[in-house]
Amino acid sequence: MMLEIKELCVSYGAIKALKGIDVTLTEGEIVALIGGNGAGKSTTLNTISGLLRPVSGGIRFLDDEITSVPPQEIVSRGIIHVPEGRRIFSSLTVEENLEMGAYLQRDKAAKQRDLEEVFVRFPRLKERRRQAGGTLSGGEQQMLAIARAIMAHPKLLLLDEPSMGLSPVFVEQIFDIIQSINDQGTSILLVEQNAQMALSIADRGYVLETGRIVLSGASDDLLHDPLVIKAYLGG
Repeated sequence: MMLEIKELCVSYGAIKALKGIDVTLTEGEIVALIGGNGAGKSTTLNTISGLLRPVSGGIRFLDDEITSVPPQEIVSRGIIHVPEGRRIFSSLTVEENLEMGAYLQRDKAAKQRDLEEVFVRFPRLKERRRQAGGTLSGGEQQMLAIARAIMAHPKLLLLDEPSMGLSPVFVEQIFDIIQSINDQGTSILLVEQNAQMALSIADRGYVLETGRIVLSGASDDLLHDPLVIKAYLGG
């Protein structure tokens, strides 16, 4: 098992954000977490990446307990988090943003190879390599955030609302990129309000409501579940 979350409880003061959730992800999978605002999706990712400390429960990654491991060490173990809102460095160029993703890479030649490979995958970023990140469109910034994460050679990629605020054309492109990253062997935990798109590329999914998992299963099963259709697919 690559990732195993057991009975995870997280609170913000008196507010219980996660109430004992269990989530698993095996190597090579895309697993989707879907649910409305305030369901606990982002909290789950922030806890995996060490930005939040749980009240109780545990997280294991590649058979190692990581529940109380600091964020910088979680990154070095291969868990890379693309947060909601992209969080690129707006005053740095596209290329400088990408180099920030490779800050653990000490080999300059290897870093340059990684950069050229990213530019092959994201030709739009290559065209804008000298532009400040803040001058890019929302879709281009999302591409940059994902490309910066790839520079770190993730074993597990945590993606938080990658389609938020994007035009339909960019949403399609971003999900094609996510699928291609997975096809090359990177496991992905995907948090997404666009349930239709998320489940269309995921192997399995979990439905979160107010800090609890209320449904889980194969993506095809969830896409045809009456509760999911009614609540998240506009049925």
